[in-house]
This record gives sequence, structure tokens and C-alpha cells, in this order.
Amino acid sequence: MALPRTHPSRFASGRSRDIVCLGRLGVDLYAQQVGTRLEDVSTFAKYLGGSSANIAFGCARLGLSSAMLTRVGDDHMGRFLTETLTKEGCDTSHVRIDPERLTALVLLGLKDRDTFPLIFYRENCADMAVDAGDFDEAFIASSKALLITGTHFSTEQVNRASLQALDYARRNNVRAVLDIDYRPVLWGLTGKADGETRFIASASVSEHLQRILPLFDLVIGTEEEFLIAGGKETLVDALKRVREVTPATLLVKRGPLGCQIVEGAVPDSLDDVPLQRGVEVEVLNVLGAGDAFASGFLSGWLRDAPLEDCARAANACGALVVSRHGCAPAMPTPAELDYFLREAAADPARMRRPDRDATLARLHRVTPARKHYDEVLGFAFDHRNQFFDLAQQTGASEARISYLKNLFVDAVAQTESALGLQGCIGVLIDDRYGQDALNAATGRDWWIGRPVELPGSVPLVFDHGRSIGTTLAAWPIGHTVKCLVQFHPDEPIEQRLEQEAQLRALYDAVQASGHELLLEVIPPKLDGRPNAPDTVYRALKRLYNIGLYPEWWKLEPMDAAQWRDIDALIAERDPHCRGVVLLGLSAPIEQLTNGFRAAAASQTCRGFTVGRTIFYEPSLAWLAGEIDDQELIARVRRAFETLIAAWRAARGQAQGQTPHDGHTPREEKAA
Repeated sequence: MALPRTHPSRFASGRSRDIVCLGRLGVDLYAQQVGTRLEDVSTFAKYLGGSSANIAFGCARLGLSSAMLTRVGDDHMGRFLTETLTKEGCDTSHVRIDPERLTALVLLGLKDRDTFPLIFYRENCADMAVDAGDFDEAFIASSKALLITGTHFSTEQVNRASLQALDYARRNNVRAVLDIDYRPVLWGLTGKADGETRFIASASVSEHLQRILPLFDLVIGTEEEFLIAGGKETLVDALKRVREVTPATLLVKRGPLGCQIVEGAVPDSLDDVPLQRGVEVEVLNVLGAGDAFASGFLSGWLRDAPLEDCARAANACGALVVSRHGCAPAMPTPAELDYFLREAAADPARMRRPDRDATLARLHRVTPARKHYDEVLGFAFDHRNQFFDLAQQTGASEARISYLKNLFVDAVAQTESALGLQGCIGVLIDDRYGQDALNAATGRDWWIGRPVELPGSVPLVFDHGRSIGTTLAAWPIGHTVKCLVQFHPDEPIEQRLEQEAQLRALYDAVQASGHELLLEVIPPKLDGRPNAPDTVYRALKRLYNIGLYPEWWKLEPMDAAQWRDIDALIAERDPHCRGVVLLGLSAPIEQLTNGFRAAAASQTCRGFTVGRTIFYEPSLAWLAGEIDDQELIARVRRAFETLIAAWRAARGQAQGQTPHDGHTPREEKAA
């Protein structure tokens, strides 16, 4: 929503894009061990990187329509980068694929708060081959603003392409933004491995920058970057020299102090320029903070906000990123930014460690753009004990189970294709018998869940040992962690506390690993007595009360009144919940269909992940040698597709009778 303003817009009207970012796009490999030399780092985390790309990503995350203009190699890393930008909502239509060059790469270490060794692997890399033929005037003219970073003036080819883009911008009233982004190594001023050095005086670089400065409306830089732009030894003198060649707004980043904005003449003392103060935080990693700062500033600037408001957002974005690992994935969303600024104003001391604020961490996890599931049509064959028992019952080799689960993947794929269910398919698969099936299912854009519980364990025990975080380290990030827990709110206190401790360990592990969590809650019958109608509701409420917010719940069929209570609980306690899926408990199809009718009117139930109802009979026959592979697939498909039809019929009927109530999830409040 556009901000109200009392002054004319800074920008031309009728533009389909807010900003086009031209420049570096590469892979950042961040050391996961903090406090050690780069020589001694053993593992790295892979992120999107490159100053221009970080800004394009950050602007998109803050709700702007951003586009990236650059090149990547025809390689796996290039595809990772374009897919990452696309998922965040950034336009990648002008990220060209260069068949002759590899995607750029950077290795970064975090030795201490002041030492961040990094090595640029950018010899003849793809993004330094951007050519004026990679874009046309209409593309640049479609935007309010064009941002270019300094590296893309450092060689003859990218300088020529950047100047062409600036010429198009000037001819079409597109505002031009320069992020000086001075890296001496990328100008050939240091040894190739010295990416850490931030400043080396160079008359030739200063002269080159001063030739392009007149072409910009907004110039962003640190104190050192304005020193190189101005070619002077003091900041005031450098700014005065910059002002001699450009009337642009000058945005000076002052680190933890905040920033200063110079619009007119540069005074003899910077004390005469108001300091836009930031939020002081403890630093983990300064790398990328400037890109976050630029994203925050531009998010207001491009909406015609007052410059003071732009600076406030810029300082906050920079503060959040310096407290986190990585750059692009550390960028805040509007919800995070609002919460951080509000809490920092109320209690600055508490916000010196934003990384320790649980609500902020949760907002960072749940408010970025992610795939929305209106419907999950799932086949669950993550069972382990049941398949072992089937093999024993039929005399089949246990090794046959793995092949059987691969056939299930084929069946699901055929159902998806035949019914046009792309984007709706889900599977639950284990890694004891189903690792090959997991490998075959991954990469198909299916919702994939994997169990972590030891089957039948009460209290809960993890299948691969207590160190659940170690287990998750080897999982693809797109796999959802599924945990079945036989949890009853009235079970003996010692057992309940042990179960809750295990669930807390699991929850903390997925917060660190980034995986989504599905909790399958099946309350056991205590002393053989049937459970009360509110047992599931109270079980979920208890788990919310101890601070667990799984992305997904998996619950047994309930009546309409129970679903209304579950919907109200989730809306109140976790409006960011992805939804509920139904379990089957080996019930006959007719019984499940009745359960579908009650669940279909729910605002939170997204579908089902049913197992034994689908696989038991055909698996028994196949393992006994009574049917072949094709007949197994046909029978599995028949059962699965019958359930899909029943769910969709129930949902269609419920939606016709129960229109959406207009409920809008409210923003999560501070704990």
C-alpha cells in the first residue's frame, strides 16, 4: 500500500517495476564455525550473494517490485540463484544464462567481530560478462529506479553496459542509484586472495567514479567508500569533491552510529548534518549489512516516504543483518521490521541481541514468501514396523520393501500426471526402507515429510538417537520433519514432561536447521477409557502453551464441533500455521469419507496423508507374489484416487454450504 505523502512523487508514474538492480550475483559460502581462521573452517552454508543481488532480494522481501539484471553460468549454482530470487518474488527475466562462464563464488569466514576473511572466485565469471545487448531500453524504462553497484564499472565491458543502462534511464526519467560498493580486490588493487581489505586509495579509481557520479540521483556509501569516490583524505573533503560533480542525494553509512543524508551543500563539519541514529546491536557479521541498509532505505524511498523514515528503516535492516549469519536470508520482512523498531523503541537494551528474541526469530521464519498450500493430497508410506510385519507374514525378503516403496513413488507420479495435481501432491516416506523412494520423490515439487520418531515409542524416542540436530543436518531443507507423538494432556506427569522435553529438543533443532515441522498427535486411551471430545484440542493447547509452533499438525478425523474449536485455537495461537492434514489409522475408505465431510468445512484442514488404507492390501498381495508391479501400482492408484475424489467432493460441498468467514489472521504478538 502506498504511503501517504504531501509532496510530489520522486518518480515517473505508470511504471510496472520499482527498481532494476544491475551488478553482482553469485554464491556466498559462509563459514559455519565462528571464531576460527578460514583455513580451519570445516563446513559452509550456501546463500545467495553479490551486492546488487542482495539488494534486489531485500527489496523484494520488503514488498517492492524488484528485477535483477546480470548473468549466471549454465550451472547448478546459477540455477540456485535464479530460483532463490524467483521464490522471493524478484523478477529474473533479465538474468541471462552465460554458457561460457561459471557463476561467481565467494568464501567467507567469521573470525571475530572485526575480522571477516573472504576470497572472491570471480575470474572471468558470468556476472562480469554483462553486455549492453542483454537488455533493451523498454526494460530499463519500465522501472522507477535503476541501481548499479561500483564493481560494475571496474572493467571495460561492464562499464560499457552500465553506462548504456544509465543512458536509457536518463532518457526515460528513471532515477539512478549508485551503491559505491568498493572492493579493492575487484579493481585489481590487492592480491587475489585479499577480499577482506575494504580501502586502498587509488587516484585512477577516484577519477573513474567521479566521471560517472553526475549520472546518479542517489549515492550510497560508507565513509571509506566516499573517500575513494571523492579522492580525498578526510570525509568532509571527499564529500565536497563528490558534491562538485553531482547534485545527487548523498547517503553516508556511519556503522553503528546510523547514517547521514546530505542533500545540498556539504558543510565544513559533519556535525552540522543531522545524524539518523540506528539501533545498537551486538555484531555477529557485518558482511551484507550495507546491502540490507540499502534495501531498507529504498523500501521507503521508492514509496516516496520522508528521508528520515527511509533512514530509520535502513538502520534497522542493517542492525538485524549484522546480528545474523549470512546476508540475503537474514534480510527482514515488513513484519519483522515493524516489530523490531517497536520493541527497540520500548526497550533498547533488550534489542541489543535481536538474535535472542523468540518472537522476532519466529517472524523471520514464518513471514518471508513461501509456497502456500490450499490442498495437500498425501500418500503416507513412512511406516516401518508395519512393512516389516508384512514381509514376515508373506515370507518376503526385507530388502523387497525398498523396491516396493519405489513403486509407490511411481504410482503417485502417475496419479499426479493423470489428474493434473501438480502442486497438491504430498508423500510421507521414511529413510529406513524408503531412502531410494525419498531420492526419487525429491525434486518433483511434492510436499515431502519424513518421520523422526522411533515407531511405537512412549515416551517419545527419536529413531536415530537423541542428537536430532545431527540427523537433520543431512536432510534436504525442503523435507518436512514429521513426528508422531502419542500425547495426552492428562497422561502421568513424569511421562508428559519427558515427552514435552523431547518435543522441545525437536522444535529447537528445526528452528536451527530451517526445516518445517509436522506434529502428528494421537492421544492414547488412558486406562482403556475413550477420550473426551476436547482431548485433541487440549493436547494442542498444551503444546502451544510450552512454546511449540509446528508449521503443520496431523490429526485424526473429528466431528464438526471439534474442528471449529481447533480452527479457533490455531487462529488465536498461531495464525502463521500452514494447516492440518488428516491421518487415516487404517480406517476403511467409507469411514474416512465420513471424516472428510466434517473436516472439509474446517478453515485449517488442507487435506490428508493416509497410508494403510491405500497400501496395505496391495502390498500384502505383491509381497506374497500374487500380483506384479503394474497391478500393485494400479491398485494403489485406485485407492489413492478414490480418496482424492472423496476429499474434493466433501470440500466442494462444504465450500458451497459454508462460505469463508472473512477471518484475517492477526499479526503474532510479542511473547
